[in-house]
Amino acid sequence: MESWIALVVLVFLLVAARVYVTSPNKKLPPGPPGLPLIGNIHQLDNKSLWVTFRQWTHQYGSILYLNVAGQPTVILGDHKTAADLLDRRAAIYSDRPRWIVLEILTGGLVFAFCRQNDIWKRMRRSSHEALNPQIARQYFMFQEREATLLIDQLRKQPALFEEHLDRAGASLALSTIYGLPTVTDSHDARIVRVDEFTQRFLKAAMPGTYLVEYFTWLAHLPRWMSPWRKYAEDWFKRDSVWFESLFTDVIKRLEDGTQPPCVASTLLEEQDKKSFSGVREAAWMCATLYIGSAETTSGQMMWFVLAMSLYPEVQRKAQEEIDRVVGRDRTPTFKDFDALMYIRAIVKETLRWRPVGPIGIPHRLVQDDWYEGYFLPKGTICMANIWGLNLDSTVYGPDVESFNPERFLDSDGNLKHSTGEIKEEGHVTYGFGQRACAGRYVANNSLFIQIATILWAYNVRLSKDSKIPDPAVVTDRGLGVRPEPFLCDFEPRAPEVLDIIAETKDRYELPA
Repeated sequence: MESWIALVVLVFLLVAARVYVTSPNKKLPPGPPGLPLIGNIHQLDNKSLWVTFRQWTHQYGSILYLNVAGQPTVILGDHKTAADLLDRRAAIYSDRPRWIVLEILTGGLVFAFCRQNDIWKRMRRSSHEALNPQIARQYFMFQEREATLLIDQLRKQPALFEEHLDRAGASLALSTIYGLPTVTDSHDARIVRVDEFTQRFLKAAMPGTYLVEYFTWLAHLPRWMSPWRKYAEDWFKRDSVWFESLFTDVIKRLEDGTQPPCVASTLLEEQDKKSFSGVREAAWMCATLYIGSAETTSGQMMWFVLAMSLYPEVQRKAQEEIDRVVGRDRTPTFKDFDALMYIRAIVKETLRWRPVGPIGIPHRLVQDDWYEGYFLPKGTICMANIWGLNLDSTVYGPDVESFNPERFLDSDGNLKHSTGEIKEEGHVTYGFGQRACAGRYVANNSLFIQIATILWAYNVRLSKDSKIPDPAVVTDRGLGVRPEPFLCDFEPRAPEVLDIIAETKDRYELPA
């Protein structure tokens, strides 16, 4: 009997919500027709949702409405609409949906997923202070060192190039965030442990994993009836101990004078300004930055390697610029940054062409709103189709599917200034408004030096045994998408390359 009452109440609430948002004086944005009760959820089983959203945008317009089992959801499909809502109205569009299990698993301390609360505000402010363009310059040495080790590993084991890119991304994150020495082994215990945490994290964030996300009343059951709660609480305690140990080790090294500049040391300086409620909060913020940066940097580099394999003329032009600016007797450094315009354009084009986060993390509207005559109810989930925006032919020209760095250069070969609704980056891969990626300056620098160093050293080609990958086909790794598997060769551009790599490794005190 009670189950029938619950079902009747659920149906009543769904119908009442539907009547509220569809009343004649509340015109919703257009979208594909759905089914009773479940709405459009049956149409969202495609793994490449960003492709589906792009098709629907062409059919229904730049603001697309979906009913996901009673949850109002809008997809933003052009630059103006996304900027109007997520940038200009950021005060009411910067909340996140609630993930109940994820909140317990992380103590609500992974700030990229935090609700719009005081914890998020403190972490957002501190992350921007610790990762601003001036502070990002402190990490140049770490980034040059990692790029050097990367090209050495690519020469020795080209078949494992993806593993080497992953190691470089993870090692660089450990260096910039905690000031740790270069990690030379992709199976290092620290990297493995964070990867294991990331898998738990992704499982909790994945729709359909836990029923409590759909039937929130389950959250009120006793702990002994909620194994998911015990699992999440236990792992939060264990992960907190480990993340805090990484952070407190920085404190110890600061005290004995052996700690190089890093994000954690900057946060400790800010802690005197009451930026955090305690060590746990700061430790989890550092962990969040590690998780976000390691996977996304290596994933974006995978798309770069694919682009060089498919567009040899772009590779040739880049190498001509490197040879002219850097020469052949040393590897690139950040001193070459201002003169390597074509390389910087490649960074922008890599991020535009295939963003690792094609949709990004959903935003949530905190109050009723109107836009262009359409009603958007409080609680609406808002997602910018980053993949689709970056492939907007009205912005980037008819060749949007091609990898063409010159779209970012003027007739003199200098970088163009972004105009209109386009962000300073020339793409929207780093997100919008108050939720934009705080680490974008460090990320851009990492991509720049790795790309320049690889192209200085090698000609990048598909292996003879590799199939030609389709750049429209992706492998979803949870935190980002990558190309389908392919094989690649890294051929030294000259005999002296290997000697110069060895000399550069010695200068950075890297192992042989």
